[in-house]
Amino acid sequence: MTEAQRLAKRLAQMLPCSRREAEQYIEGGWVRVDGVVVEEPQFRVLNQTIELSSDASLLALEPVTLLLHKPAGYETSAAARLLSMASRTPDDRSDIRPLKKHFSASELATPLAAAASGLLVFTQDRRVARKLREDAAVLEHEVLVEVSGSIKPGGLERLNRVDHGFTFNGQLLPPAKASWQSEARLRFALKGELPGQIAYMCESVGLRVEAMKRLRIGRVSMSGLRPGQWRYLLPHERF
Repeated sequence: MTEAQRLAKRLAQMLPCSRREAEQYIEGGWVRVDGVVVEEPQFRVLNQTIELSSDASLLALEPVTLLLHKPAGYETSAAARLLSMASRTPDDRSDIRPLKKHFSASELATPLAAAASGLLVFTQDRRVARKLREDAAVLEHEVLVEVSGSIKPGGLERLNRVDHGFTFNGQLLPPAKASWQSEARLRFALKGELPGQIAYMCESVGLRVEAMKRLRIGRVSMSGLRPGQWRYLLPHERF
């Protein structure tokens, strides 16, 4: 051949199959060009060797959910760019074959302030997104907070009281569980966390928040992810 073609067009001619089926094979990671998997239907080919995997399938790709350890200082859009083949944790136990398509069309279901670090959930699964949205008020978040300053007398007890009296953005906040992990670190477990809520509660009892890390949402934790790494939500995990 003397003129490059889109990979999808060439594959459709080779098999033969429809152009849409060829695109599905390519996006599913079933096609190699000179031995290298190519997932872009628009990839241009000339005289390269094109192979379709023997176990290739046209079944629709299952939606996936990705758990990311967001480093502090990343806005939401920048955090999404951390999702790549290279940043998947080597400890991922999902056995899911990673595809570039897994990093697109995902909804960030659990935002974090740029200054905070910790667990973010990106999902293509509408059931997961609905669960995190509709149950936001009852899902418990576990957060470690580095603080400075001196807590007011009775401050820790107030943080834990049901009748603590904290009102934030016009809302009476639900009770939280707060405990010291060290002289400068508090652990919070609270439901329906609002952006800025923990900093407000700490300031109300004389403490200044220096750093914050979300460890868990509901029953799902980061499970040892290093900053900037991600893993797939396992089939048995439920928020």
